[in-house]
Amino acid sequence: MSLIRHRLIPTLLGAVLICGAARAGEGLPPGFDDYAARVLREFHVPGIAVAIVKDGKVLLAKGYGVRRLGSPTPVDEHSLFGIGSNTKAFTTAALAMLVDEGKISWDDPVYERLPGFAMYDPYVSHEMTIRDLVTHRSGMGLGEGDLLIFPQSNLSPDQIIHRLRFMKPASSFRSRFAYDNLLYIAAGQILPAVTQVSWDDTIRRRIFAPLGMTDSNVSVRDQSPGADVATPHSMLDGRLTPIEPMNLDNTAPAGSINSSAADMARWVLLRLNRGRMPDGSRLFSEKQAAEMWSAQTILPTGAPPEGMPRLHHFFSAYGLGWFLADYQGHYTVSHTGGVAGYVSLVCLAPEKNLGFVVLTNAEEGAAFEAIRYKLLDYYFDLPETGWLAAWKSFSAREQARGQEAVKKAESARDTHSRPSLPLAKYTGLYRDDWYGRMTISLENGSLVIRSHHAPQMVGELRHWQFDTFKAHWRDRGIEDAFVTFSLTPGGEISEFTMKAVSPLADFSFDYQDLRFRPVPAPAPH
Repeated sequence: MSLIRHRLIPTLLGAVLICGAARAGEGLPPGFDDYAARVLREFHVPGIAVAIVKDGKVLLAKGYGVRRLGSPTPVDEHSLFGIGSNTKAFTTAALAMLVDEGKISWDDPVYERLPGFAMYDPYVSHEMTIRDLVTHRSGMGLGEGDLLIFPQSNLSPDQIIHRLRFMKPASSFRSRFAYDNLLYIAAGQILPAVTQVSWDDTIRRRIFAPLGMTDSNVSVRDQSPGADVATPHSMLDGRLTPIEPMNLDNTAPAGSINSSAADMARWVLLRLNRGRMPDGSRLFSEKQAAEMWSAQTILPTGAPPEGMPRLHHFFSAYGLGWFLADYQGHYTVSHTGGVAGYVSLVCLAPEKNLGFVVLTNAEEGAAFEAIRYKLLDYYFDLPETGWLAAWKSFSAREQARGQEAVKKAESARDTHSRPSLPLAKYTGLYRDDWYGRMTISLENGSLVIRSHHAPQMVGELRHWQFDTFKAHWRDRGIEDAFVTFSLTPGGEISEFTMKAVSPLADFSFDYQDLRFRPVPAPAPH
């Protein structure tokens, strides 16, 4: 892949640092361009954009590789990428501004700001605060409810929030961390409820405009044809394939921002300056900057990945839109993001006044991790580690583990078994309490399953064994699922449940939380 000409951009202070050879921990790591090119090749990522900020200056804002596989158009510092969940820190920053203005408190009950807000448990409905919305401690399961937004749905934010009341908790309130997206949608709705200004306009007017983030937008609808946009890529049936950008308007506060290395450098400078702008004005106070980087939900540290003992943490927590952890005795603040075809990383080391961003147009998190730890080791003046090889091995092991699990299930399958009922008996309208409706129909001798709110979610139900079928989705970006029917003693279908086929399926495909029951046909008039 072709490398892009290095173009430095002005910092918020109007200064440019020209980087040459430097001792460890200063300037740019020697050979970084070559390293980035190797990351592209090793992880089969078409394009990457990187920004590095240190001591109030932009050291690097540069693109590597191409915007689209098979096209020579290069990625540059202004190329747009979906930043996914790195949007969450923008949402908490917007809320922090309202806290500064005395319009809300982090500990305001949500129901007071969003009338009618309710969770499954009435106690939680009454006690949940704005702080709880953005700290992943609600008691919901990992990614619970994400199937309302992935794949793309036609539900409105208010419809999604309404369905929270039907989602059974996986743990008690505030007892443990479980990452979720839906409550960030509710957090975003606090903004118009209090100010009568939408989340979209708040981000544009109160963050993008003051920072000069002129590349960035909050929706793929804002991207004109021919714009400098890195095409997202996904692995479909074993082949890296360009895909259409996903419209995330109904989940915007959780992950809809598209941005560039140049713009994200400005965002990182602001965060390292604790909310202070170059002219001395503030987007948010130093008090709120500290609050957003304070531990709110404790995470278990666990064991580091195999072969990477340096990644052992002594503490790990979630703040307000940020992950907090130590690395080799240094405090780091970071977040990752992922949407269809893109993954990204923002990482800050406040004590070193260091921050960097990695944006990619493929779904390979090991690529940005190899860059993350290369940079942290350099700026922390730690010994060299073969991070590229280590993350390559980790990625290969994960893929092998997933493939082995699928093969094991295949080998245990009873291929001689048959469904208990004629195929026509499985057809009909089914409903899950929070997900809504799915229809199963018989088309050309095969069962076809369709979601009522996600038009892309259409697939063939291929018999697996007994009364279990495999949903093979026509959109190959959707994870296949086992669909298992249960029968009453009289031989009628009582319900069907679902489970992802691959153990490596993204947690947003939370099939395991679904329980569909037949919807009785209306009585004739």
